[in-house]
Amino acid sequence: MRINILIVEDERNLAEEVSSYLEHFQYQCRIAMTYADALEALSEKQYDIILLDLRLPDGHGTDLINHIKRKKFESGIIILSAIDELDMRVQALNAGADDYLVKPFHMSELNARLNALVRRNKFKGNNDIEFFEIKADTVKKIVLVNDKPLPLTQKEYELLMYFISNAGKVITKDAISFSVWSSHSDMDVSNEIIYTHIKNLRKKLLQAGCNDYIRSVYGVGYKFQA
Repeated sequence: MRINILIVEDERNLAEEVSSYLEHFQYQCRIAMTYADALEALSEKQYDIILLDLRLPDGHGTDLINHIKRKKFESGIIILSAIDELDMRVQALNAGADDYLVKPFHMSELNARLNALVRRNKFKGNNDIEFFEIKADTVKKIVLVNDKPLPLTQKEYELLMYFISNAGKVITKDAISFSVWSSHSDMDVSNEIIYTHIKNLRKKLLQAGCNDYIRSVYGVGYKFQA
């Protein structure tokens, strides 16, 4: 199932650039360039995530956040704003935004924050995650396979959590690079590095008696599925 994103942004070039970039990672995007356009889009369907500029030609982003909360939509909200002021950040977050990204920003950072929000929403704040015989405590960062501890490196753990949160989806190598190696968002993470970490994760899972859920998708990336 594709993640639906509403981009509320009155700078057409930026909105189209964000949309084009995110669709490369299998997000489905719709653009609304005004407050009224956003209200119309929200009346037609619910969105998993809303990327929201605060200054719109016919309204303010915080008013749209209030509308979303009154309607009890479960959309995640990330503010994309040129306003780099503490008071505005606090106001937007208190209104119900999940994150705040200041313009100009790197697309790779936006993607990393999107993936983090998708994971949080998917797990709905649960500390304990299960995928068949795999169990994880996301607070202690402990993984069990068939109720036995599985020792993983930090990157192996992050890979496993990313795979589970995107189970059933084809994940590109670029998406893995930007999401798991987000601290290196301005650097190229080679396919060999990604392959090596995934190979080591798969080996540890299999040795622990886990089924092989990691599938290679030729020329694209990977899929994690039963």
